[in-house]
Amino acid sequence: MAGTKTTYYCQNCGAQYSKWMGQCSVCKQWNTIVEEVVSKKEIKSGVKKKPSKLVKINEIDTDEEYRISTGNEELDRVLGGGVVPGSVVLLGGEPGIGKSTLMLQVALQLPFNTLYISGEESPKQIRMRAGRIGIGNENMKLLFETNTQKILHVLQEENPDIIVIDSIQTLHTDFIESSAGSISQIRESASEMIQYAKQTNTPVFIIGHINKEGQIAGPKVLEHMVDTVLQFEGDRNHLFRILRAQKNRFGSTHEIGIFEMYNKGLREVKNPSKLLLTSHETGLSGTSIAVAMEGIRPLLVEVQALVSPAVYGTPQRTTTGYNIKRLHMILAVLEKRVGVKLSTKDIFLNITGGIRIDDPAIDLAVAMAILSSNNDFPIPASWAFTGELGLTGEVRPVTRIEQRISEAEKLGFERIFISKHNKIHPKDYQIEIHQISEIKDLKALV
Repeated sequence: MAGTKTTYYCQNCGAQYSKWMGQCSVCKQWNTIVEEVVSKKEIKSGVKKKPSKLVKINEIDTDEEYRISTGNEELDRVLGGGVVPGSVVLLGGEPGIGKSTLMLQVALQLPFNTLYISGEESPKQIRMRAGRIGIGNENMKLLFETNTQKILHVLQEENPDIIVIDSIQTLHTDFIESSAGSISQIRESASEMIQYAKQTNTPVFIIGHINKEGQIAGPKVLEHMVDTVLQFEGDRNHLFRILRAQKNRFGSTHEIGIFEMYNKGLREVKNPSKLLLTSHETGLSGTSIAVAMEGIRPLLVEVQALVSPAVYGTPQRTTTGYNIKRLHMILAVLEKRVGVKLSTKDIFLNITGGIRIDDPAIDLAVAMAILSSNNDFPIPASWAFTGELGLTGEVRPVTRIEQRISEAEKLGFERIFISKHNKIHPKDYQIEIHQISEIKDLKALV
């Protein structure tokens, strides 16, 4: 084809090659390198470029960045207090998890001139979803277009305050001759949108698909180009959704937002601990309450364990919402340091609510739930546990212990078990605090 050239891109990591190869030398994946047609001519964006000015570092204003509230407290918390003008936010997540619903709710809540650009859904679908959400915004406008040059032309005419793009994989530019969704198209389309955002100081939210490995589809450089990368997680069979910041140039990545999916959209969860703790009858073995931290937010979750004799030769080890390797370590510690024989028993572990917890501070609650089910003795529902379990059987200290104690006290727990090595400042706690050094001491105490 005259005036064009072809290059080879890895569809998994975005690495570029001059010829086809069976295996990508960067990500080591097989059969992921495909040929794409790229234009030879210089790419000219639809945005008029302005010359940059030299600025002395001492003349730069160091005042706090102005932020725009999205009207969604959970989203604002994850963004660091709101969206910064001119920033580009990339939102990724599994299909059907609620990415478009979240962004549509934000667009309908904002009291600004908002433009929602859709390349996936029809106008009727979006109108029906907006009617189900029940939030009206006369300033919100819809644009159904996938060509970036036409989109930039509309943006220059409308001059919106905030832009939402659903999704980046559907956009394509005239300066790249490969199909929409390819590596080069995603990179160049995102580059044009980012350039517009920076030059006009307009916040842009971009929705992105993910691949089978759970990473945002497209070149890895896409995540480096944007200012913030948000991951929307959860199980479609459960109600809870967790919004995490994997990258944030204008705030912390330790905050999370928790939502609940219901028939009218996504509802913000102000106190997730109350919803995650199920009320059950006393006298049931195999349950314990853990005080975990998601980011800098304390969270109380219920840990359920079932220990039963193995029917077949090889015992089963199954977890839901918990790392299976971590479970194997805790079982080895219980056998070696506590003397509990679990090698011939099936063990099933579940974190209720459909969420996944990676905080090692729930090790103590996991161990107690296993011991409770194995010995068939109930743990009082007013007891909570927080502590990391070491290989020698010691209970190691955890971070933000006072926040964890205050959260358990606020929810009405009467007793909490923590590590003896955690330093607590003198304070009048209503909850009874037990500090222990080893897991065998806790077993004897309980």
